[in-house]
Amino acid sequence: MWHWAKTILVPAYTAKVLAEKRPVGNNSDLYPRWLGAREMLLHGRDPYGADVTREIQTGFYGRPLDPQNSSDPTARESFVYPLYVVFLLAPTVTWSFHTVAEVVRWLLLASIACSVPLWMVALKIRPRWPLMIAATLLALGSYPAVEEYFQQNLTALVIFFLAAAAAAASRNWLTLSGFLLALATVKPDTTGLVILWFLLWVTGNWKQRNRLFWSFTVTIAALLLSTEAMSPGWISRFAAAVREYPAYGTDPNILQVLLRSQVAEFLGLVLIVLLIGICWRWRKAAPDSKQFGWALAWVAAVTLVVLPKLAAYNQLLLIPALLVLARGYSRFPSTGFLRRTMTKGAFACQIWQWLAATALSVCSLLFSAARLRAVAEAPMYTLLALPPLTLLAVFSCTLPLREEK
Repeated sequence: MWHWAKTILVPAYTAKVLAEKRPVGNNSDLYPRWLGAREMLLHGRDPYGADVTREIQTGFYGRPLDPQNSSDPTARESFVYPLYVVFLLAPTVTWSFHTVAEVVRWLLLASIACSVPLWMVALKIRPRWPLMIAATLLALGSYPAVEEYFQQNLTALVIFFLAAAAAAASRNWLTLSGFLLALATVKPDTTGLVILWFLLWVTGNWKQRNRLFWSFTVTIAALLLSTEAMSPGWISRFAAAVREYPAYGTDPNILQVLLRSQVAEFLGLVLIVLLIGICWRWRKAAPDSKQFGWALAWVAAVTLVVLPKLAAYNQLLLIPALLVLARGYSRFPSTGFLRRTMTKGAFACQIWQWLAATALSVCSLLFSAARLRAVAEAPMYTLLALPPLTLLAVFSCTLPLREEK
């Protein structure tokens, strides 16, 4: 996978960008957040301001975007994050961005590697060490991990926070769990449904679980109040940036890509209602129960299907869903044809990435990267199919699920 990405995919993308004469800069998703944090913490500037946005574009694209130029990219690359993300980036604001990018690349890969055993702890999966190491290496060798490395988005970090929060909740370390969930809100679009599940889960046994709620609430309050003191009125500016974001920064969700718009909207609404019903039913589930793990699988899979962002790095959130499917596969009865078929389909999508990347890597020993350019994206052909097939597999597996451990 990594050999294919570096020797075939990156050269193909580079040639495409040059052929289309698109502006080229550092192309790092980290840069808008880092520059906004640096300008605020070191110079007291508003990271949501138009002047900072122009500087972000200069670094990301190599020059500011020209609204009058129809060939310019539509993505504005502004600072569209909650302001308290600056606390995560504060240790790096005095470094050069080149250094920051190199460090964060490896930090994100470490986050992916650590999240796999943490999800296993949360789901009460206790494999032997060779299987745990294999699962971790497979996660690191997936295309979402490759894209995260090159783009330096913060998705892997917030998913690590979710995995650590889930593992802490399973160990009854609820204060730590609430704190980690609060940190994960720096990307609320990706983590929101998972966080809401945990808050609903708290209500299922308030007496025993209220520490998670209070820890989460106090941490969020501290983050909001401290950043409000540093930059008064930032919440309204952030809200305005979020309202503008769909006009230039979002994609159609997977349902809208695969189905007609009205059908996609209706099905998305049905999925949210179904998810609410399932989470409400399982809100009392013990951390060591099947329902707790399947609820995590549900919220992860639904998030990926309805999220208006097609970037592959978001699919790292499917790790808990794939883990519970892998755990349950050998336990399905011989009559569970639908469950086995859907589960096989989900894993086939993932296996295709590795098989196609391997085939292209072997071909690169015989042919130049230019000759392979037409099929350079072959390992990515199943990316859109993976989330809905995973959701269908989770749906088929949980239909007969009873309230049992």
